[in-house]
Amino acid sequence: MLAFRAKAFFVTAFLFSPLPCVAQNSEAPSQSPKPETGNRIEVRGQGLSDEDQRRFSTAAKIVIGREQIEQFGDSNVSEVLRRLPGITLGGAPGRGGPPRMRGLGAGYTQILIDGQRTPPGFSIDSLTPEQVERIEILRAPTAETGARAIGGTINIITREGFVRRLNDLRLGLGLENGRASPGLSWTYNNSNDRWIYNLSLSSFFANRQERDAAETRDVSTDDEQVIRSQRSETFSVNHRYGLNLTARLQQRGGMGETFLLIPSIFHAQGDNKRSFSLKQLSGSPDPVASPFYDVGQSEGRSDFTVGRLNATLRRNLGAGTRLELNGASSAWVNRSDNARQEFNRDGRLLRTAQEDSQIEEQSLTFSSKLSKVLDNDHSLVAGLEWAPTWREESKRQTQDGLPILTEFGDNLKASSQRLAAYAQDEWAVSPNWAAHAGLRWEAIRTKGEASAGITPENQSSVWTPLFHTVWKPDEKARDQVRLSLTRSYKSPTLASLIARPGVDPRYPVSGANTVVNPDRAGNPNLRPELATGVDLAFESYLREGGSVSINLFHREIQDYMRNVISLETVSYSPAQRWVSRMQNVGEAYTQGIELEAKFRLDQIWSGAPRTEIRSNLSRFNSEVKSVLGPNNRLDQQPRLTGNIGLDHRFRQTPLRLGGNLNITPGFETRSEESAILRTGLKRVWDAYALWIFSPNSQLRLSGSNLHPIDFVTTRSQLVGPLRQEITNVNQSYINWRIQWEFKL
Repeated sequence: MLAFRAKAFFVTAFLFSPLPCVAQNSEAPSQSPKPETGNRIEVRGQGLSDEDQRRFSTAAKIVIGREQIEQFGDSNVSEVLRRLPGITLGGAPGRGGPPRMRGLGAGYTQILIDGQRTPPGFSIDSLTPEQVERIEILRAPTAETGARAIGGTINIITREGFVRRLNDLRLGLGLENGRASPGLSWTYNNSNDRWIYNLSLSSFFANRQERDAAETRDVSTDDEQVIRSQRSETFSVNHRYGLNLTARLQQRGGMGETFLLIPSIFHAQGDNKRSFSLKQLSGSPDPVASPFYDVGQSEGRSDFTVGRLNATLRRNLGAGTRLELNGASSAWVNRSDNARQEFNRDGRLLRTAQEDSQIEEQSLTFSSKLSKVLDNDHSLVAGLEWAPTWREESKRQTQDGLPILTEFGDNLKASSQRLAAYAQDEWAVSPNWAAHAGLRWEAIRTKGEASAGITPENQSSVWTPLFHTVWKPDEKARDQVRLSLTRSYKSPTLASLIARPGVDPRYPVSGANTVVNPDRAGNPNLRPELATGVDLAFESYLREGGSVSINLFHREIQDYMRNVISLETVSYSPAQRWVSRMQNVGEAYTQGIELEAKFRLDQIWSGAPRTEIRSNLSRFNSEVKSVLGPNNRLDQQPRLTGNIGLDHRFRQTPLRLGGNLNITPGFETRSEESAILRTGLKRVWDAYALWIFSPNSQLRLSGSNLHPIDFVTTRSQLVGPLRQEITNVNQSYINWRIQWEFKL
């Protein structure tokens, strides 16, 4: 106990020091009995607590269960992820965005739903917490989950059926800046002699407004005088509707046979209306590249629908031998249209721009896994995977009623084939030592076909050896050391491969654009990034619940990919235009330390309240070797992020209170010697109160982003004797939410 108090005091003192750190709030850990012996590599089952699943997994894994998922009454899964160790979001404070493990941007974090990769364009903001049974965070890749996870893997498991009956209804209402956003969810579980079935339905309506501003400046590098500057302001109203339905049907047969069927459908649609203005603050407009309107308006609509069907059959073939067959199919469609009008101050229409697009994609996934248990502490696993994908995209852009980019055609077809094979050996070498070694081979072939005769093609294959081990200094103690040696990779996306340009609608193709507002195009010659990594962790689990952990990681990256902006002569404009293309720029590395502590105050100081403390702090560093410093970091990776959270249950009153502070300090990234991105501070305060009326009824009130701050980013690049820069300011707001929860 004294040893634990020393560890907890050290971590608590570190996390509460004047560093900009924070922590995570959650439910009290389960206090179910934890076995002290037995060294199977990973034990899965509903009988184990979230903490036990983490403890007995050889690969570093964090398991977040239902209690922690529903704690703050969040409206979407992104808000839940924000409080978890080492995870940041790409959007403004309180606005969600794609999740990033270890601060790494898009493509470095593998997002799975029930073990299957999410389709491109799918936003987990469309997934409500009521549909999720648990969230698994894997810090290092495994042969079975896949190696396209340089940053790590987030596996979202949808609601599972149980033997006990469940019939839950939740009604929620959010309020932000005077705008109401209602939501509803329903979950039903039941079973009979041979079947377990689950149905989860959720529907939401998001009603939000945004106020943003951007200031563009041309600054002389000789005397830092502003040659010209413009300011644009935008006010928008966004409506978003969503309907999600997931089901799970499980048949329990004889001889260990299990059949599982998981259909799901996710649908979201939205519309937005924007009004904007442009003012010349100083100097005169650039006669070539500056837009010439005073005010404008735009309207946009979009909808996204994805349907998935997963089927799994597990069967025992003999003593210790088990076969698992998986099949999955998915189809999704994304439609959008946007219309823009620009006027002078007298109300005369100056220019129109229209963009309509539709993307459809179908995919299949077939996999098989054969496992053989040699004895109680040793098993072999081998598997095959095949996943073909077909994609069709139509896009039409017009300016002043005339089509542009016609030489690239309106339609694009693409297909990809992914083939993988893996084998892994899991064994408990001794009561103190368990290990997991694997080898995975994966190949991806992508081919595009456009009506203009453009046929980009890309093919790559990767061998990824993987090794994980856990060592207990004392088999009866609750301390352990983890080590992982892995190879992982990031493959180019279809959008980054296809050389079809996307034009910024603010800058007509009849003229030039600016380096801070470039067009975008693909690069069919991209190579995948390869990363060799090591993870080392120390974990201490407490007998009364809770844990303290320290994790170190390092990744060496080859063929690092990033967007590079250059001035190009293009076929669709008489003027040269700045174009951003993804390119391989050489070698890089990233490394960091992740601290986490979960405990009750009375475990450290006798007589203290039984208040739950959840805290985590992550410190990152990185370097792109082809770029001179300082701050030659990986794109979008902060230096620091963390959470500090409290959770208290009153003994004599059916009331529970909690709060959390999430903070990511501002940072600077130099992507080229002459290009710098400054990202401002993100800070989000959350709090909740839960009143339990009865075992079948409770009321939850929560507030998110309680102290809103503007999110500020500045991007600058040298162009001859000038430095062109643009500063964006995004406002954020407090979001209140009340939720009634019933057991029917």
